[in-house]
Amino acid sequence: MSAKSAINKEVFTPHDEKMLVAVQVKRRTKKKIPFLATGGQGDYMTFICVSVTNKKPSHVSITKVKQFQGSSAFVKRSQWTIGELRQVNGINPNKDCPEFDLMFENAFDQWVAGSAGEKCIFIQILHHTCQRYSAARTPEFVNCQSKLLGEQQAVDSVIFRCKVYLNRMWKEFVAHHRHLLRRGNSILHSAADSVTSAVQKASQALNERGERLGRAEERTADMMNSAEQFSVTAQKLAMKHKC
Repeated sequence: MSAKSAINKEVFTPHDEKMLVAVQVKRRTKKKIPFLATGGQGDYMTFICVSVTNKKPSHVSITKVKQFQGSSAFVKRSQWTIGELRQVNGINPNKDCPEFDLMFENAFDQWVAGSAGEKCIFIQILHHTCQRYSAARTPEFVNCQSKLLGEQQAVDSVIFRCKVYLNRMWKEFVAHHRHLLRRGNSILHSAADSVTSAVQKASQALNERGERLGRAEERTADMMNSAEQFSVTAQKLAMKHKC
């Protein structure tokens, strides 16, 4: 199970929420720690997550989740409503970059994502979520590429997100199972071709029906879940082939 799937299962599902997107981040600048602060828990990974309640009326939250070194558990550290979000700064509107800022009513954080692609996915889904669920004032999106803020490229965004996700899953699998791939490479590529074909067919169906971005986001989540299942299945096939 991937970290993001585990976060959704451990942090959001028990509260009848659905995670829409999550991005792993690190601070660009060190946070000032009070002189008397003690009891630090060591190194940790940080994720910024966007979630929505399953019950109507829907409520959207932006949550900071951490996983401390030596622990498999994910811990909710801070949470804001979408109404408390004031500004999203994409830093550079002319090219892809992993940096972005989030400004809330009572907080301001400067982040760098694991990659420019993951940051783009996060901002795109966050922007659409704000447009869809913010009844009153919507936050300001500044220095963001225009391709992330429009609805005209809904199908392209689905393909883009799936490619980023599949590429990350493939790299992780290769890194951890390089010795198995020497013997099971043909099996894995066959499975990868099947997933890619499914993505293309799904995106074509979306285009033909002319569905808007809201439906595309749901289909993206389904395809990403399928891609994760592909990774698990591929691992099992490689182990079987080795035996």
